[in-house]
Amino acid sequence: MKRLLFITLALLAAIQAFAQDPQKAAAEAAAALTAAPDAPKVVEKPVYWTKWAKTDLKFTQTSLTNWAAGGFNTFTLATYIDANANYAKEKTTWTNRLQMDYGFLYSADKPIVQKNLDRIYFKSDYGYKTTVKNLTYTISFDFKTQFDNNYTYGTPKSDGEEEPTRQDWLNARKLKSGFLSPANSQLGIGIKWIPNKWLTINASPLTGGFVIARDERLRKNYGMELREEGLDKSDGSNYRPARFELGAKVTAEAKVKINNNISYETQLILFSNYLKNPQNLRVNWDNRLEWKLAKYFTMNFNTFLIYDDTIRITDDAHPDGFRAIQFKEFLQFGFTYTFGKKK
Repeated sequence: MKRLLFITLALLAAIQAFAQDPQKAAAEAAAALTAAPDAPKVVEKPVYWTKWAKTDLKFTQTSLTNWAAGGFNTFTLATYIDANANYAKEKTTWTNRLQMDYGFLYSADKPIVQKNLDRIYFKSDYGYKTTVKNLTYTISFDFKTQFDNNYTYGTPKSDGEEEPTRQDWLNARKLKSGFLSPANSQLGIGIKWIPNKWLTINASPLTGGFVIARDERLRKNYGMELREEGLDKSDGSNYRPARFELGAKVTAEAKVKINNNISYETQLILFSNYLKNPQNLRVNWDNRLEWKLAKYFTMNFNTFLIYDDTIRITDDAHPDGFRAIQFKEFLQFGFTYTFGKKK
């Protein structure tokens, strides 16, 4: 009996010892987990470039059937691309913007498709912040031209019995501009003032560049100089294809978001040519008002104003040309989509 009691006590002691070891092991494991160091945080790689592009496809259409007041069926199509690539790191910035407009017009009274919108504009600014708040040293470059030829269409002569043919209309047109005719490129050194997030003013007192007229027929209209005095002024080949300019330029740009759906953007450029008539300022003023109607649909109202005393406007009444303010405006509705991330 004593022997049986001893064996029972021994078994109970062994069971208790066995039960205590796993508990101790679990406690030690829990303590080890609690004391373990935190996992290292993932550091995001800095992003210095911001790239985005906005595309617009605008159209208008008019259709008349038995319309007593008269008129013509018309259709217009316009495209716009606004591509941006901007770099910012510490005190250094580099902004690049390419804008391209192209559009067509068809009216049933003419058997031809006419171009009504054509522009290529590239602008690049390199900046380095000064020790003065809101001021940046800048090197600026810009380039402006169009894709292809643009014409004005006069009414062809007709004998009154037959309507003018398409070829008659083509023969009656007059060339107004073309690729690199004209083209303007400028490189300037100056300083930029950014008083707030929506306004930028860049003053470049030293700006040099070229005005180009590749097509001989347009060189006189865009102020190109004669190769030699005394040459025939009616022959475009006697004019130089390019003109160098050195002057001062001021560029003011503003971007205002009126509300979540309406935004306004404007750019005013003033240039004075030190080499010839510096008192005659050259003016370029562009405005874009955008109203977002839905996620992918917008309405735009755009205006373009130019005054340049080196450009002559020619027509039937003024074959030698005259100087005037140039103005263009258009209202468009269509599809808009943005690629990339816009800040």
